[in-house]
Amino acid sequence: MKATVATLLFSSLFLTATCIAQDSTTQTAVAPGCGTTDTRFEIKKDKSRHPAAQPESGKAVIYFVEDDTEFEAHPQPTTRIGLDGTWVGANHGNSYFYLPIDPGEHHLCAEWQSAFARGRQSAAAHFTAEAGQSYYFSVKNTWLLHIMIPKIELLPLDSDQGQLLASRFAVSTSHPK
Repeated sequence: MKATVATLLFSSLFLTATCIAQDSTTQTAVAPGCGTTDTRFEIKKDKSRHPAAQPESGKAVIYFVEDDTEFEAHPQPTTRIGLDGTWVGANHGNSYFYLPIDPGEHHLCAEWQSAFARGRQSAAAHFTAEAGQSYYFSVKNTWLLHIMIPKIELLPLDSDQGQLLASRFAVSTSHPK
C-alpha cells in the first residue's frame, strides 16, 4: 500500500513537473511590443562616454536605461528591448541605449533573453511620442537573494531622472547574434 501511494505521488509530481517544463519552454511573449523568442543579442558597453541625442527633424528619441542595482544574483540578465513587435537592442548590467523613433503611439517590451527566464521575465508598456521630444524608460531588474523572486519592470522616467540615471551607467551597443 505504501509503495502504491509513493508510486502515485511520484507519478503525479513527475507529470506536474513535465507539464510545467513544457509550458515554460513553449511560452511566447504576447505583448505587441515584443519580438520573436529566437532573437539574441551581443552587447558591448562603454563607460568612458555618455552620449546624448537630440531628436532629428520630425523624430523623437527614446532611451532605455537598464537598472540592475537591486539585482543580487549573478550573472545579471541581458535584457532585450522591443519596439512595435521588433527587438531593437539590448542592455546588460546598468547600461543604456537610445534610438530615434517616429511620432505616434508605440508599444514597448523588455524581456530577459536567458533561456531559464524566457517568456516569464518580461514587461510591457505603451506611449505616444511627439516629434522633437526625448523619452526615457527604466528597465528595472530585481532579484533579492533573501526572497529569491526575480522581477522586471518597464517604467517611464521623468527626463531629468532619466538623464541622471543614464549619466551613471555605461552606454551599450548591441547586435543580433
